Amino acid sequence: MLKGISPVVSPDMLKVLCEMGHGDEIVISDAHFPAHTFNSTVLRADGLGADTLLKGIIPLFELDSYATPVIMMEAVPGDTLDPAVEAKYRAALGYEGEIERVERYAFYERAKKAYAVIISGETAKYGNIIIKKGVTPIA
Repeated sequence: MLKGISPVVSPDMLKVLCEMGHGDEIVISDAHFPAHTFNSTVLRADGLGADTLLKGIIPLFELDSYATPVIMMEAVPGDTLDPAVEAKYRAALGYEGEIERVERYAFYERAKKAYAVIISGETAKYGNIIIKKGVTPIA
């Protein structure tokens, strides 16, 4: 274990986050997401809510400041979103900016191009989120 890194961030997850470059995206999926269908780099975080993972990742991860860095799936026509899901993700990220909403199949296409997918234990409907990495500022 390392100091200052949340215990929800596994060694494999830390490696993937470190390897990512600016503009790369990572999917934090819900437990039902077909991750292996869309991406060859899949990590598991069973039992952890997506918000818990986001809260553990965000101190290590600079969000992109040149493009919308947070992307979520929009509801399928005839279905509705639970605003509490977005609210808990915003709180976990400490993020008040714009969230891009994309259609289900467009989200799947984006997942194919993502650097990796982390399957969480999230069970909330439409509980999938993509975050885009930015440039880490030099202190």
